Amino acid sequence: MYLLYIGTALALIISFIANKERTIKAVKMAYKKLAKIAPAFLGLIIVVSIVLYLVPEQVISSSLGNDNKLLSVFLASFMGSITLMPGPIAYPLGAVLLKEGVSYMVLAAFTTTLMMVGILTFPVEKAYFGTKVTILRNIISFCIALIVAAAIGLFFGELI
Repeated sequence: MYLLYIGTALALIISFIANKERTIKAVKMAYKKLAKIAPAFLGLIIVVSIVLYLVPEQVISSSLGNDNKLLSVFLASFMGSITLMPGPIAYPLGAVLLKEGVSYMVLAAFTTTLMMVGILTFPVEKAYFGTKVTILRNIISFCIALIVAAAIGLFFGELI
């Protein structure tokens, strides 16, 4: 992650050296956009944090670890779609769920929808991309997540 920060800082310095006025204008524009979107994201983070605090890991793992794989995949996809989590939190959660007996296929559906489908981010996305594009992106992402889950299920022999 530090390499990304360093690369961004270097690009900003190079841009500043190349054209001070345009760089300052771009930084001001980025700050305004960040200030505009920050309240929505902060609210989103607060809601997700409360939900994750209130729902114990055992409830999640017992819901996702049952014998009906198809039901578990759809339940995991639904739960992942309405939850928002960054990768550094989602993947360790996946490891905990794996220890609790959740299958790889179900974990693939859960983590893929966590990262790609955004029901909670819908208002923010709608403001920037419009309703039609946001709905289409979420539907396509959900379908891709199911395809990934099926591929993982086939690879690990859980689908057969």
